This record gives sequence, structure tokens and C-alpha cells, in this order.
Amino acid sequence: MKYDCDVIEDLLPLYQDGACTNATKRTVEEHLAECPKCAELVKKLKDMSIDDMILKEKEDVISSQSKYFKRKSALAGSIVGGIFALPILICLIVNLATGHGLTWFFIVLAAMLIPTSLFVVPLVAPKNRMFLTMTSLTGSIILLLAVCCIYSKGNWFFVAASAVLFGLTVCFGPFIACRRPVNAYLKNCKGLAVMIACTVTFFLMMLCIGIYAYYPGIFAEIFGVFLPLTLVAWVLFLIIRYLPANGLVKAGVCIAAMSALCYLANEAGTWLTTKHLEPGVVIVRATPSLAMTFVGIGIGVAFALIGLLVKKNGGKKQ
Repeated sequence: MKYDCDVIEDLLPLYQDGACTNATKRTVEEHLAECPKCAELVKKLKDMSIDDMILKEKEDVISSQSKYFKRKSALAGSIVGGIFALPILICLIVNLATGHGLTWFFIVLAAMLIPTSLFVVPLVAPKNRMFLTMTSLTGSIILLLAVCCIYSKGNWFFVAASAVLFGLTVCFGPFIACRRPVNAYLKNCKGLAVMIACTVTFFLMMLCIGIYAYYPGIFAEIFGVFLPLTLVAWVLFLIIRYLPANGLVKAGVCIAAMSALCYLANEAGTWLTTKHLEPGVVIVRATPSLAMTFVGIGIGVAFALIGLLVKKNGGKKQ
């Protein structure tokens, strides 16, 4: 064959539309007579409309550009990873040369995994970059805490790790829930899943703190205070997320519920705490007065009534 298939494929749309010169037409026809592959492609083009051809060309361009940028990102990630590997290599050489063995080398190694997860993983990962970045970041921070705890001969690892896990869940849980591949499994339950994850990691942190600083009655103090407050947070979430009403009604219900629940939570927490304390121990507390509680409930009811009136008047106008 006189011409490559790639050259002929570029000319086929012009040939198909009759927008080429006679010389180009003869060249394409001679090639088609010798090349079954290009002849089959011409048959497919005859069955396609102009819009389909443009769409296919657009998809091909996007696909080729996507592959190009992925290769460039992978190359950049490899270069950045190599740069981050230099301090690790230098520390290894210095550590061995000074005769200290592999002591603080592992701390440096674990520490360098944190910038690696933030800069290298997003460049190298072909898909699900947000999920992989946050997963690797969480793992690298916990690994660094573990290494530091081992070399310092401490017993604080579980307290620090659970606190980091809770903090990252609160900050980045909503973003992870809305990104692939997690959003495909959660669907319309993203808010509920994030709330459950925050609650679980919070109580895990409280449990680790209680075990670390244990003394008689500590769990009664911890859960006596934070269990009612967690209940308040859940009630507010369920009202905001699932109550079928407008914003004013939701705001009113939240204000009234928060006023009542905060008072009850304070009373319940105080009762649970004092019940398990040793005799003679005094708790200093600031109890919201019943008057302030009723004021909050009244404001909430007012907001809810205004919201109902707005909804009713809006329905009449429609």
C-alpha cells in the first residue's frame, strides 16, 4: 500500500462528504481496494450521521488528551516521589555511618509518607484520587504516631490515633462521602453515613481517653457528659435532614428542641456523673435556668408558626 492507514483515516470524512479533490478521491479509493480494514471503516461511516461523527471525534480527542495528562501526572508524581526519597536515603546513610543503627530513621521515613500521600498519590492514582489521598494520609499519620510512640516508649498511641481519626472524619468525611467510589454505595444516605462515622470515632476517642487516664468513675463522667450532648446533635441532624418542612419550621423546631434537650442533657449528665463519684467530690456546673429554657422553646415555636404561615400563604398564591 502506498499510504498508511492513519493518513487515509484522516481523509475519510472529507471523502465521505465529497469535499476532497479528485486526486485525493482516487488515492483513497485505491487504498480502499487494497485495505479491508479501511473499507470496513468506510461502511461504518456511511451508517453514521455528521453529528455522530463529530461526537466520536470529540470522544477520541478527549480520550487521547486524558491519557496524555495521566502520563504526565504519573511522571510528575514519580519525580516528586524521588525528591521525597532523597531525605530518607540521606538519613539512612547518616544513621548507619554514625553507628546508631536504624533509630530515628524510621521516624523520618514515616514522616515523609505524609507529604508523599498529599502530593504523590493525587498525581499517580489513575482514579478515585480524593479517596486514595485521604486514606493514605490517615494511614501515614497513624503510622508516624505509632513509630514515635514506640521510640519514646510511651503508651499514648491509641489516644492520639483515635483523636486524629475523629478529627479527619469530621473535616473530610463529607467530602469522601460525595466522591467515588464511596458515593456509589451510600447514594442518598451520605449525611447519615457521615453522622454515624463521626459518632463512632468520637466515642472511640472517648473510650481511649478513659482507658488511658483511668480512675474510678471516669467512664461515668465521660459518657454522662457527652452521651446526652451526642443525643442533642443527632436530634438536630434528624430534624434538619428528614423533617418535611421549610427552613423556618426546621429552624424553629431545632431551637425549641435544642433548648429543651440541652437542659435535660445537663441534668442527666450531672446525675450520671454524681452517682458514680466518690463521697466528698464536688462538681461545679452551670445549669441553664428553666426560664431561659422556656424562652428558647418560645422562640422556636414562633419560628415554626411563621414558617407554617409562609407555607400556607405561598400555597394560596399558587
